[in-house]
Amino acid sequence: MSSAAPHVTGQDHVGPDHLWSVDEHLEDILATVRPLEPIELHLLDAQGCVLVEDITVPVSLPPFDNSSMDGYAVRVADIAGASEEFPAALEVVGDVAAGQSELLHVGPGQAARIMTGAPLPPGAETVVPVEWTDGGLGEGPVAGMRARSLGPEGATGHVHVYRPAEARAHVRAKGSDVKAGDRALEAGTILGPPQISLLAAIGRGAVRVRPRPRVVVLSTGSELVQPDTELGPGQIYDSNSFALTAAARDAGAIAYRVGAVADDAETLRSTIEDQLVRADLMVTTGGVSVGAYDVVKEALSHVGDEDEAGSGIDFRKLAMQPGKPQGFGSIGPDHTPLLALPGNPVSSYVSFELFVRPAIRALMGLPDVHRPTTHATLAADKALTSPKGRRQFLRGTYADGKVTPVGGAGSHLVAALAHADALITVPEDTVSVEPGTEVEVVLLG
Repeated sequence: MSSAAPHVTGQDHVGPDHLWSVDEHLEDILATVRPLEPIELHLLDAQGCVLVEDITVPVSLPPFDNSSMDGYAVRVADIAGASEEFPAALEVVGDVAAGQSELLHVGPGQAARIMTGAPLPPGAETVVPVEWTDGGLGEGPVAGMRARSLGPEGATGHVHVYRPAEARAHVRAKGSDVKAGDRALEAGTILGPPQISLLAAIGRGAVRVRPRPRVVVLSTGSELVQPDTELGPGQIYDSNSFALTAAARDAGAIAYRVGAVADDAETLRSTIEDQLVRADLMVTTGGVSVGAYDVVKEALSHVGDEDEAGSGIDFRKLAMQPGKPQGFGSIGPDHTPLLALPGNPVSSYVSFELFVRPAIRALMGLPDVHRPTTHATLAADKALTSPKGRRQFLRGTYADGKVTPVGGAGSHLVAALAHADALITVPEDTVSVEPGTEVEVVLLG
């Protein structure tokens, strides 16, 4: 369940006609959402989660000196001056394989055939690759070793070495990766495949992490139908729930998509209540404006009247484009945070990036919840216009310090959104941005 604190919505301290800034709305969200409680998970279950503890190395990596090549473990003096014309002839005393517990001793004039990863045997000082030898065949340099099952005699007899090697050549030293007592990973690290590998390599089978947030996404609208079905009159395919579910997963969440809910307040309320059992965060899209069929607003505006004290959804207007209508609050006995986003596809996606993604990252306990931003030179054919008093977010493509707008300002332009990898931010007090001007860019990829 969510560990979010009871929400005191903005309606408690501002009037219903207050025009919220983007920063005020985000601040209200982040002041409410609390990191999920830590749990201990096995390594593969912890993938994508955030560590809540520093990990100290209990055993050095590698834990012993070992060979980085297939070849022969020898003494340096025995191969000094070796060449193809005058090779060093050494007695092969046996094999050293990876995982072998009893090691041979390499004395003067001797060599042990050694495999990659096998421990350097006592007495040996260096490793010569098999390609520098005749492999015990007496027929000049070889390209590799024959499998032991096919040529067991290779572990005995003599080998000719054609090149000298310095001490500890082709030897991976004990602790050359990390040493016992070193800090392997810091608290706050997101566990990806390399981190999982390191934890396994140092013997950790489980770690204490904040779990990935469970996000339930549902879209509203009687006009919405599933992809792969035939469109009827006045119908469109439901793209928002797919886009936001994918975006939630990209942000690090375990996301569940609920099929589109028709424009009926009671159906929506019961659907949300049914989904609360698997939600640390609820996200709806559509139905938050001022129309007669804006069902989310109708269903949830007075939810706090029936839920426990502290719950409630506040529907507000933001000084931004796209995405002016927004809703935020908490619902249910665990005060699960709920973000209600507008229904136009671009408005919905931009709102997700600005508000939902930071909320997901906050639930994960990450110190930095924001997308990276940079400054870029606007590459456009004409000036960009923006409504005064609104912070506008335009889609764009970013490369080599330049950003190029993609599509227009319309909040329905899904195709343009699919080609964008950045959001161009136009401040509230700016109504026109000329080509060549430096602009702030939010990087989406």
